[in-house]
Amino acid sequence: MPNELRSEAWTGLLDADPRPWLLESDEPAARWLTLTHLLDLPASDPEVVAAHAAVVSDAGTHGIIARLPAWGVDTGVSGHNSPGYAPNLLHLLADMGVGPGDDERVEALLDKMLEHQDAEGRFLFYARGGHGSQGRPREPAWGSLTCDRHAIVEVLVRFGRGDHPRVKAAVVRMAADLAETAQGRSWLCLPDVATGFRGPGRKADFCPQVALEALRTFARLPAPSRPPDLLDTARVSLRAWMRRHEQRPYMFGHGRRFLTAKWPAFWYDAHWFLDTLGRYPELWRGEGSRGEGGRTQEEDRRSLDEDSRALAEVAAGLVTHNFGPGGRVTPRSCYQGFAGFSFGQKKVPSPFATARLAVVLRRFDDLPPGHGYRPG
Repeated sequence: MPNELRSEAWTGLLDADPRPWLLESDEPAARWLTLTHLLDLPASDPEVVAAHAAVVSDAGTHGIIARLPAWGVDTGVSGHNSPGYAPNLLHLLADMGVGPGDDERVEALLDKMLEHQDAEGRFLFYARGGHGSQGRPREPAWGSLTCDRHAIVEVLVRFGRGDHPRVKAAVVRMAADLAETAQGRSWLCLPDVATGFRGPGRKADFCPQVALEALRTFARLPAPSRPPDLLDTARVSLRAWMRRHEQRPYMFGHGRRFLTAKWPAFWYDAHWFLDTLGRYPELWRGEGSRGEGGRTQEEDRRSLDEDSRALAEVAAGLVTHNFGPGGRVTPRSCYQGFAGFSFGQKKVPSPFATARLAVVLRRFDDLPPGHGYRPG
């Protein structure tokens, strides 16, 4: 354990620094997250090596890996918002510390994902009617809604497949699919190339979920792989919060349910919203595309202030609705089937959930003071 924990701004938002408790946790994933994402220890550090080995050998980790469904088989998964959806389980494993090459079953699933791609670079998912909608063919078939293909690309990048030619083609396709929406340049819910089904949202609206998936994917890639003016696209997602009282995206609200993280995390809420936009610090540092598009310095100043204020509001809401005594998170909303994990029950604080939300808060340590976010 590090001899001394350096004081950081995010810990002042809580009534206690949770890091000592996290470091003493017997939950391997929580300890790994704390060492690597809250203390910035390198992968070669002996404590990190030991924590990673504990994650990979943990019975809970193997239990989640055993849930991974076969790719190209109708598993009856209800949709991309299901905890049984393969990319969602892969995200959970990555959050816990499982990485490229750690498990041959994960690698085999990733190999299968790479095999199914259309001629335009979109990865495909095999499902029957009802996957995310009533628009799928009644019999199982390969197809791809935007929420499928973005999720697939992101997990492939997360697990070290970003240099694969097919993943590169999918990233190019993702950038090409950027479009003008009613809210600005972002991603629409595009029709399934096999069925023509588009999804339940308004035709001209951006999709908050697929936008976050794409923004996280590009944030994980080298800058040359990113489309131009990506910061302005990130601001479209940010303005969904700012304009929540005027325009609510279909199926995506911004109230108490949005601010309360649901575990395991893989769907649109304050956790993933901040985890994504926190990867673009130019939003509150005044860098990037400011001054472009004919904007004046005064307009840029107002935009910077608005962006910082909105991020501060969501961060404050994340603290209020999730953290409790000791700076710890006791889950208030959980998917069924994870009661054996600390993040899958609502009775005691979860080290893993605490570490995950602490990692998100820490991204905003240099957010400008004020806006009701930082303590006085």
